[in-house]
Amino acid sequence: MVHRSPFLFVLALGALAAACGGDKKPAASPTPPADPSITSAFFRAPESRPVSPSIAVSDEIARTCKIDINSIDGSPKFEFDKSELLPADHVVLGKIARCVRDGHLGDGALMLVGRADPRGTTEYNMALGARRAHAVGSFLTQLGLDPARLQETSRGELDAVGTDEPSWQLDRRVDIVMAHE
Repeated sequence: MVHRSPFLFVLALGALAAACGGDKKPAASPTPPADPSITSAFFRAPESRPVSPSIAVSDEIARTCKIDINSIDGSPKFEFDKSELLPADHVVLGKIARCVRDGHLGDGALMLVGRADPRGTTEYNMALGARRAHAVGSFLTQLGLDPARLQETSRGELDAVGTDEPSWQLDRRVDIVMAHE
């Protein structure tokens, strides 16, 4: 009987450990993304209009900075899967930088909202939109704007409306709006 005691002890300990484990909860599934119709109503930037191949600005900025919103020929925005600015963007960003430096837009900050077409994963497109917003922010900083007046954000593909290449081109842009809008 002396030899059975350690065996019974180990057996009882194993049964106790198994009983304490209980039912395992299934792994939590990732929280589904919020309904875009709800989140976009809160986070969507005001209406903006294209003013260069990759840039769209709010009516307030276009009016205040005297940027002709009718001068755009509908050319593509950012190239597919790219975040590099095009030469035509430099002209528009120069006008915006000058307008901000001269005080025409007051003390407010500019919100730079990067966007992407719906191809690719949501996470990838959010990062791509962020890179595009950062490209615009970096260029404006090089033109002398205080980085504290620039708020970079991304909407990725959340507000994309394109269904084919010509309309996807319109989704690949950075919107520039006043941060208070």
